[in-house]
Amino acid sequence: MSTPMSQSVQHGAAPQWVEALPEVRGSYHHQFAMADLCWFRVGGPADVVYLPADVDDLAHFLAHLPADIPLHILGAGSNTLIRDGGVRGVVLRLGAAFGAVEQIADRQLKAGAAALDVRLSRAAADASLSGLEFYRGIPGAIGGAIAMNAGAYGGETADCLRKVEGLTRQGEVVELTAAELDLSYRHNGYADFIIYTAAYYEAVPGDETLIRAAMQEISDKRKTTQPIKSRTGGSTFKNPAGTSADGPKSWQLIDAAGCRGARIGDAQVSELHCNFLINHGAASAADIENLGDMVRQKVHQTSGVELQWEIKRIGEAAHG
Repeated sequence: MSTPMSQSVQHGAAPQWVEALPEVRGSYHHQFAMADLCWFRVGGPADVVYLPADVDDLAHFLAHLPADIPLHILGAGSNTLIRDGGVRGVVLRLGAAFGAVEQIADRQLKAGAAALDVRLSRAAADASLSGLEFYRGIPGAIGGAIAMNAGAYGGETADCLRKVEGLTRQGEVVELTAAELDLSYRHNGYADFIIYTAAYYEAVPGDETLIRAAMQEISDKRKTTQPIKSRTGGSTFKNPAGTSADGPKSWQLIDAAGCRGARIGDAQVSELHCNFLINHGAASAADIENLGDMVRQKVHQTSGVELQWEIKRIGEAAHG
């Protein structure tokens, strides 16, 4: 995000448990305005946002964080809706120290969890490696891609991910294979708490010109079919029927239910792609969430399908 963390602090009383936070080499930011970290540009403040200096700093933090302090993980903020009442506890956000992408073998790339998906696809193209072009069409970071098995344009994370590195809630280092994550359509089945710190991908040798052409085609298609210049959170609902290839897509069900262009205040179902919700500037998080729930209700009434949220919603509703 372009907004410096130090410019986004709101005034407010710090909760008593703040004194119990461990000393770190990274930084704490109290009463942080979370709208600055969310692509919808909505949401109340977090009690504390923590930016770790590196993996060791994060491990120390986790090992010494009291178990009763809530901990939330925020990635790029592209597929997240933060509620108007803000977030209690600590919000962890990985920064530049977790953003590197490097080729480590002929067919293998390592990406930090905070690296943007598009950066990984470009690194693969630079190495003439194919299979990661689809990441050009996903506006998020690698950690989030693993957490939800993100995919687009015929590819998904499970196709090319080989293993991950991460930390437990106690700060212990773990390494897991992709099979252990039990990935399925927009789902990560790993049951235990883990903070992903890095991921290892395997690709196949290809023609750099063809790889870049495929990435450009994805980029051009996004520009013409999705409201990418709006305040949006990406695809709002998962496609039904278990896989994106089976049955009607969510946008088709939403369109058939008459919801294209529907509004609540400044929140609107996109006219361009009706599986996207848009904040035209003055929408609250409640407006956006209520609009999404209204869409779900109308789709269920017209088709019998219960759409499932793909956007992650965190925090509390505004009080009063």
